[in-house]
Amino acid sequence: MSTIGLNIRPEGALDFLSIGALVHRLDTGVIPFRKATECQIHVSGGEYNCAANLSDCFGLKTGVATAMVDYPVGEMINDRVKSMGVLPFYKHFKHNGVNGPNMATVYSDRGQGVRPPVVFYNRANEAGGLLKPGDFDWQEIFASGIRWFHSGGIFAALSETTPEIIIEGMQAAKEAGAIVSFDLNYRAKLWNIVGGPKRAVAVLGRILHNVDVLVGNEEDLQMSLGIPGPEVLAKSKLDPNAFFSMINQVREILPQIKIVATTLREVHSTNRHSWSAVAWINGNTFTAPTTELDVYDRVGGGDGFAAGLFYGLLTGEEPEAALRLGWAHGALLTTFPGDTTMCSVDQVRAMAAGASARIQR
Repeated sequence: MSTIGLNIRPEGALDFLSIGALVHRLDTGVIPFRKATECQIHVSGGEYNCAANLSDCFGLKTGVATAMVDYPVGEMINDRVKSMGVLPFYKHFKHNGVNGPNMATVYSDRGQGVRPPVVFYNRANEAGGLLKPGDFDWQEIFASGIRWFHSGGIFAALSETTPEIIIEGMQAAKEAGAIVSFDLNYRAKLWNIVGGPKRAVAVLGRILHNVDVLVGNEEDLQMSLGIPGPEVLAKSKLDPNAFFSMINQVREILPQIKIVATTLREVHSTNRHSWSAVAWINGNTFTAPTTELDVYDRVGGGDGFAAGLFYGLLTGEEPEAALRLGWAHGALLTTFPGDTTMCSVDQVRAMAAGASARIQR
């Protein structure tokens, strides 16, 4: 057992596999959607983003188990998945030409200055929400080895069946010797449609008993586990004490958890954030530096953090170094358009080691 409390398999055909829903985001930049005449299209999904980041930036062998609709939107999304080097395991659905099943759409603008970003969704008749136990042959997928399995709270909230397929995948991954992680990503709007906070606690409680590594802030922990708010009040959004004060409550409910981590962000304006990250790792606490971000597109920063942290853990970094890799990658991801990475592992390691933004010649 290592200092992080995890027995990570040294090798496998897949370093990392996630299960979740793929979406496409229509991004109008600094123009509000109601006044937009054009947009960029980004392919995303909280669980997929981690796999894409770990593949494209960090060079790991990753996959995603997800729904795919056989129509032009699906073809576009599939092309982006392949371009990020992620191996897809699809449950295919046929589009009826009128109302689905669909690949979900996210609509967003980036905001600017004092004007915050605005994000809204169309997840009607979403193929991802139709996924159910039995849709994937986990034994076949994991036959050549799997090191890490991941999912998240957004996918868990999509329908009655998505939590069941998450649990099925987690249990199969555990049997195959993989570490299991989960990003709480609590979204009240999604949970309200499928039963509200009480159902969220009941559903997530069943999922989380299979989890080794948990990503989520104080509010995520509170809403997902049904526990009181932190006993220690945070002096600022960058104060880690409130987060650390909740760990004992988390451990009472989930004694098998070895790592809990989150980002810390103080938003001064849409384009100016203070950024840090914290982690409780096998009984010890770690805090990343605080840096000032000039944000281009904030969407995906949390997934960027998770991917960098997972990379550090998978490659045997010491706990503080793994946290700093997550902190650095999440920060860099906010400087690019879209939800997934455009940076190299050398850039991440340089920032984690304290490099400046001076021009590189």
